[in-house]
Parts: sequence; structure tokens; C-alpha cells
Amino acid sequence: MVGAVRTKQGRKLTTSFLIADAQSVKNTDSATHKGYDAGKKISGIKRHILVDTQGLPHAMAITTAEMTDRKGAIEAVEKHRTDLAAVTCILADGGYSGKPFTQTIHELLGAQVQTAKRNELHTFSVMPKRWIVERSFAWIEKCRRLWKNCERLLNTSLQFLHLAFLVLLLKRL
Repeated sequence: MVGAVRTKQGRKLTTSFLIADAQSVKNTDSATHKGYDAGKKISGIKRHILVDTQGLPHAMAITTAEMTDRKGAIEAVEKHRTDLAAVTCILADGGYSGKPFTQTIHELLGAQVQTAKRNELHTFSVMPKRWIVERSFAWIEKCRRLWKNCERLLNTSLQFLHLAFLVLLLKRL
């Protein structure tokens, strides 16, 4: 479906550049799989997505919140490895820095990882291309069911994430 939207926009069927990020989401009481993200102080799950420059999803994974961004991104890449054969570069924030992560991505895809770093602490500035993945998270949060994790199983949460992006893609066709 992503390929159809990309060709309608006059782009190639596959992309060579992806932007990675993760989002921690609070759980409701009914959820059985939960973890604690100490950085965000959230008990719940974490959504890991890799999007192209149009904000369209190419890889997704749902994990418990204590999973690091690096491990979640690797899990997403492993699940969608065949669809990401043309990817040569992945842009990520400082949470994805480290040699083991870049080596694993290089082994899986043959792609390099660029880390976008902040210039100064405690100052706000828009980081180039990073706002695209944040916009994708904003799109899926328009789905009322996804503003909080109400599902008992991680796979169910992943399927609702797929459905939210599917609605977005169908509107673009």
C-alpha cells in the first residue's frame, strides 16, 4: 500500500532513506504487557516506527516500554527486512547512537545510520528531517483508540497501528 501511495506522488516504489523514532504510550488497566520507561516516566508500551520522507511507514514494532529505542528499531528492521532492501541510510536521534546499533543495521540492510544530535542543551530547535517522524506519530494519535494503549496483547496494539496507517494511506490514494 505504501508503494502505491509513493508512485501516485511521483516517487519511486521503494525508498532509500528512512527516519527512525520511538514513542512511549501509557497503558490502561486491561493491558497485560507493560514495562516502565524511566526516561519518560511512563508505564506502558513503546511504538517503534521507521518512515520515509513523506511520513509513510515502512517498518513498525511494538514492545514493552523498558525496551531501548535501539533494540526496538532492530526488531522492526528484522521483521520488515525484505521490504527494506533498497534502504541505504537511516536517520535517528541520539537514542540510537552507538557502534553495536550501527553495525547491526549495516549487517541487516547494508545501510548506514546518521545520528541527528542537538546543538545545545535545554534549547528548542527543529532538527532537520526529524519532524517528519514526529508528524507521523501525530497522525496516528488522531485515532482515538491509539492515544493510550487499551489492548491486552502487544500484537493487537500492532494491528491497530497498522490499521491507523492504512486509513491514512487510503485517504491519500
